Amino acid sequence: MPLPTAAPAAAAATSLPSALVMLLACAAGLSVANVYYAQPLLDAVAREFAISQAAVGGVITATQIGCALALLLLVPLGDRVERRRLMMGQLAALIAALLCVAAAPTPALLLAGMLAVGLVGTAMTQGLIAYAAAAASDSERGRVVGTTQGGVLVGLLLARVMAGGVADLAGWRSVYLTSAAVMGSLALVLWRYLPAQPLSSEAPRYGQLLLSLLTLVARQRTLQVRGMLALLMFAVFNVFWTAIVLLLSAPPHNLSQTAIGALGLVGLVGALAAARAGHWADKGLGQRTTGYALLLLLASWLPLWLAPVSLGALLLGILLLDMAGQAIHVTNQSLIFATQPAAHSRLVSGYMLFYAVGSGLGAISSTSAYAAFGWNGVCVLGASLSLAGLWFWRAMLRLAAH
Repeated sequence: MPLPTAAPAAAAATSLPSALVMLLACAAGLSVANVYYAQPLLDAVAREFAISQAAVGGVITATQIGCALALLLLVPLGDRVERRRLMMGQLAALIAALLCVAAAPTPALLLAGMLAVGLVGTAMTQGLIAYAAAAASDSERGRVVGTTQGGVLVGLLLARVMAGGVADLAGWRSVYLTSAAVMGSLALVLWRYLPAQPLSSEAPRYGQLLLSLLTLVARQRTLQVRGMLALLMFAVFNVFWTAIVLLLSAPPHNLSQTAIGALGLVGLVGALAAARAGHWADKGLGQRTTGYALLLLLASWLPLWLAPVSLGALLLGILLLDMAGQAIHVTNQSLIFATQPAAHSRLVSGYMLFYAVGSGLGAISSTSAYAAFGWNGVCVLGASLSLAGLWFWRAMLRLAAH
């Protein structure tokens, strides 16, 4: 039985104002950025707290654990608690978590703060996407949700640029102080301009929401297969983006945190180039798109292998990596959402749980591989995970054919 959703607001019968759609996209981008600020800062954090290169990936892993907990425990609350009110509470908690990270005196408190940032930042981001879907009319839902998810993509990639630039100017702690101020301003704007979304009187209990989510993950075949591909793909992403900071901040490159963060701009070009993957999936070409994208993901590690001696090869590798990853991600979502349109929020939570696990495992294994075997070890790890994704996809195709 489908979960009840927010009662349709009067504004949903007509087109949402473009300004409101852009506000949702900007808010989603600013929210998700908090989860990714740490990547270009790992080297500075490791030096200040005397954390080894093998262990500093735990900062990213703590954030991803928070993401997983949010998807499991907080995101479903949007079907029970009025979303604007829920967002205000989440923004207050996110500001507190960011201040905790900025003031952390010990590694333990830093990890606790990063876990909280991942927890509330993820819940806020996914809540905005759910708000966009509920606020839009049937005729414009794809456009509105697509624009909001575009904001997530831009925020995710540009987070590295912003974090690197601010850290170079005022230190890594200032990144989180700045973000706390931005989130405070965002709270005021959302409270002023975001309409409330009254809930249905039949809103399910919290326990029913969680049980329904777990049932989907346990029984929905497409979600399981596409979730595993997401786990491997996002592990590959974090293997690269975590270790590249350690490589480029050391000789012979000696790049600043701003320059390292700016690499996200290259990824943005590649990711936007893969936007048509959803159209191909709608035309029944989802499996073919997945196969080509997985091959491209594997091939990206050849130019990435040359990163220690060639920045040009590095830029090409980033372009291929992000193009392949975004194509897989978009195709995964298109195929999953087609299975049970009435269960959109639960499918998002279930799918992104796989994403969070893969991201956390990729981060911690990346720094361990770099400490033990250098950049070559990172490339072998990334290529192996890419090959595992390709093998898994082929195996599932063969299994479905019998």
